[in-house]
Amino acid sequence: MPTAIPKERVRFGIFEADLRSGELYKQGRRIKLHQQPFQVLTLLIERPGEVVTREELRRKLWPSDTFVNFDIGVNAAVRKLRRALHDSAEVPRYVETLPRRGYRFIAPVVGVVTSDAPSGAEGSGPSIEERVQPAFEQAEHHTAFWAAYTWRHWPVAGVALALLVFLAWRTVGNWRQGAEAGAAPVPIRSIAVLPLENLSGDPAQEFFTDGMTDALVTELAQISSLRVISRTSVMRYKGTRTPLPDIARELNVDGIVTGAVVRSGERVRVDAQLVQATTDRHLWASTYERNLEDVVTLQGEVARAIAAAIHVQLTPHEQVHLAARQPVDPQAYEFYLRGRYFWDKWTDVSRRTSIEYFQQAIHRAPSYAPAYAGLANAYVQRLDLPPAEAWPRAKAAASTALQLDEGLAEAHAALAWGLYSYDWDWAGAEREFQRALALNPNYAWAHQWYGVFQGIMGRDQDHAAEVKRARELDPLPLASYGGGGLGVAVNRGQYDLAIAENRKRLELDPNNAGAYVGLGRVYRLRGMYEEAIVQIKKGIELSGGEPEALSALGYTYAASGERDKALKIVQQLTVLSTHRYVGPTEVAFIYMGLGEKDRAFDWLQKAVEDRSIPLWKMRDKEWDSLRSDPRYNELRRRIGLPP
Repeated sequence: MPTAIPKERVRFGIFEADLRSGELYKQGRRIKLHQQPFQVLTLLIERPGEVVTREELRRKLWPSDTFVNFDIGVNAAVRKLRRALHDSAEVPRYVETLPRRGYRFIAPVVGVVTSDAPSGAEGSGPSIEERVQPAFEQAEHHTAFWAAYTWRHWPVAGVALALLVFLAWRTVGNWRQGAEAGAAPVPIRSIAVLPLENLSGDPAQEFFTDGMTDALVTELAQISSLRVISRTSVMRYKGTRTPLPDIARELNVDGIVTGAVVRSGERVRVDAQLVQATTDRHLWASTYERNLEDVVTLQGEVARAIAAAIHVQLTPHEQVHLAARQPVDPQAYEFYLRGRYFWDKWTDVSRRTSIEYFQQAIHRAPSYAPAYAGLANAYVQRLDLPPAEAWPRAKAAASTALQLDEGLAEAHAALAWGLYSYDWDWAGAEREFQRALALNPNYAWAHQWYGVFQGIMGRDQDHAAEVKRARELDPLPLASYGGGGLGVAVNRGQYDLAIAENRKRLELDPNNAGAYVGLGRVYRLRGMYEEAIVQIKKGIELSGGEPEALSALGYTYAASGERDKALKIVQQLTVLSTHRYVGPTEVAFIYMGLGEKDRAFDWLQKAVEDRSIPLWKMRDKEWDSLRSDPRYNELRRRIGLPP
């Protein structure tokens, strides 16, 4: 039979329960848990590995006169218990459900009898159990099967128990031998923050939880000695049950941060834990609760705690930056998070919505610098506005953001984008890119944009290095990398690679319009015109008729010899331009396909005049027919580029 658990205090995983006082602790911090859920926990951990039937729970915890409401009561109690433990009914680590029978506690449980204070509590020194605890946590993962299986087949239960004792004995021995030298640091130099779970019970709060994920990624990304995966890659795991070691392999990281957010009125609680990816072993966990106005301070605290847990050395600047946080108006912060939520959707409609929220945040808190940075980034990506209208707004917002907080990498990157794409200020753009990457070495989009800039400048090696770094930080991108590595692959004739990349994007997001247009381009260059037209039409439908997608279709018709259909697309773009901005290059592109150089150059002249010409596209294969014409070098001269 299983060994009896002491009736005082017990530990399982990173939790500790005081059975006398009815209190639950997580690494020394008390966790709120009501009486009935704690009573359920007590019954389960007193008999680890055994089935505690629903009938037993009813007899011990619910009087006979409340039997009618028992099902509702026990389900609610177990749900609250799992929430406190961050456990899952589908993939349980602590409480396993046996349908229509009862529940079983499947994690190893250890008695704690050497101290009256919970481990980690203020004023208590490290007990022998605290030194042994990593072994029990490691055993919990390495014997996950036995934890759920051996108690059902008690003759082999001693195997798991013996393994736990052996690991604990080895850990104590190692601790004694290395007490003076200190524990070796965990070799974690790359990390991914998985989407935090929304435990508020309100789907409308998803924007807040996603925003908290984004903020934590941004905080950690500013640590120069740590590689932090971009938000766009980690968001694909939202709501999935992919094993952490599999995620680590896909993202090529050493550590993974998981957690949850609970928002109740003006209070926010964040539970976060750090897992060593290869072993699925928990290295650190903690709970933070603050008023909403202090949530930015909370984010810096979490980032510093994670850095300490993995022994990452912070520079003096990073220490100051993560510690220097000012309270933010709660309503302004909510507007800001909503703005980021919509900006990340990468459509014209969502960008317009994000601008509205950023403006509301600024109106509410005129000195809140991140809202100006968000506004700047939204405007530099507004393709439905003339550049002469969008860029001055973006520049003003970025400049204001930097006046308020010079350390905002996003504002520097937005400024750099406009300086080279509109102002053609190459030196100023390079200066801002370098400043953005100095402040946030893990800013994937800044690396991507800087790579595009390097390519325009003709620095192919620097271009390749920046694009490679962007892909390391954002290995599963949903947005287009057309001006970066994917565009280079196509221009070099690496069509199989480009097809595979676009298909990967469609696996991640079947509604990715840019991926369909990208596939169409590759098929067109291969002479597979029917397949190209099918793919591009899907992109047009999903994008809502974006001018760039229509232009790609018109060029494909032209290249395939269907002149009338190509000219019909020109007419569509002309009509569309009466409702929204259509860049002259989109029309010029179709005339390139038709071989009508005079008309193509007429439209390109207009693009230079309104400064909308997409500089990163001028290296594409489709422009080859123009390069020998003197007018091409004249365009480059007007822009300020070498022949």
